[in-house]
Amino acid sequence: MGEHSQGQDPLRVVVVDDQPLERAGIALILDSDDSIEVVGEAGSGEDALDAVARQKPDIVLMDVRMPGMGGIEATRRITERDPGVRVIVLTTFDLDEAAFGSLRAGASAFLLKSIRPAALVDAVQTVAAGSAVAAPSLTSKLIEHFLAGNNHPVGPRSDALGRLSPREREIFAAVVRGRSNPEIAEELFLAHSTVKSHVNAIFAKLHLRDRVHAVILGYELGYSPESGSAARRR
Repeated sequence: MGEHSQGQDPLRVVVVDDQPLERAGIALILDSDDSIEVVGEAGSGEDALDAVARQKPDIVLMDVRMPGMGGIEATRRITERDPGVRVIVLTTFDLDEAAFGSLRAGASAFLLKSIRPAALVDAVQTVAAGSAVAAPSLTSKLIEHFLAGNNHPVGPRSDALGRLSPREREIFAAVVRGRSNPEIAEELFLAHSTVKSHVNAIFAKLHLRDRVHAVILGYELGYSPESGSAARRR
């Protein structure tokens, strides 16, 4: 389960939800695993900022809809202020536009609140290891649902492809298609370590936090999930 090795310090987690029972339930599930320690709870976006500043967690589980400062704005402020903190968004409905907004605000993953307890624990460990929680295909569906037919300006990153070498552009396209590093290595006849190095270089050049945000940028740049080519959608 997950990639957190035994002997490491427990992952520090802050749970944010305006419903006390839901918050307590999530905290109980996470605290039941030896690899995780819930170090703080918050019932609003404002309290979440304070909890993160005080507790310095590795992971924040963030509800989207809360009175006052909502989860999207809280996520944006946390990831801007503490880039090392990874935020997992909790949403009630699949293909929820608020969840997509949270990803754009800097969240590393999204989960449905109906997730099984064991899967929640695994998701926290997976995100802490730097990977996306949702399957790439689900991530792509979410992104395509909200970008299709909408003109989302790319802004200063519109020249992003010019920063990449031809090989890096090829690997970036594969990431946008939802391919894992082993799959990319097999497709391009490269060593796994070589692909990993290229992916790390791509993330550094494009200022990306993880694969979820690579997919988002790929869609903003007009990449086709089927072909991986950068053809601007209508």
